[in-house]
Amino acid sequence: MSTRAQIRFATRETGVSFNEHPNVIHAQFYNHSDGYPEGLGVEIAESLTKYRKIDGWEIEPLHVRHGDLEYVYYIWQHPMKDTWISIFEERYEEDLTKSDKCIFVGTPQKLINKYKQNTNNDG
Repeated sequence: MSTRAQIRFATRETGVSFNEHPNVIHAQFYNHSDGYPEGLGVEIAESLTKYRKIDGWEIEPLHVRHGDLEYVYYIWQHPMKDTWISIFEERYEEDLTKSDKCIFVGTPQKLINKYKQNTNNDG
């Protein structure tokens, strides 16, 4: 089963909260699989901190919102300010209504620290 996600780019602006969906985005991509924070989230953060490429993204029109998403990522940027990332988890409630919850807000390095799996010999 795929873990689908959208990645959206927004501008850091005064008065716009990182833990709410912004009214304006500037670009949007779709990722069909491995969209969970330990996968795609770490890839995005490492792309921003270590300049790594990310494969598998599809450019989408700004108005498209998939009904089967599990995560929505916002990459907040502005010249001369640090980049921040927000992650929203999409889910269905018991009554089958869809809701989302902001599960992460922070810098790329904080995302790596929180979600990257430990791969050293100590586990």
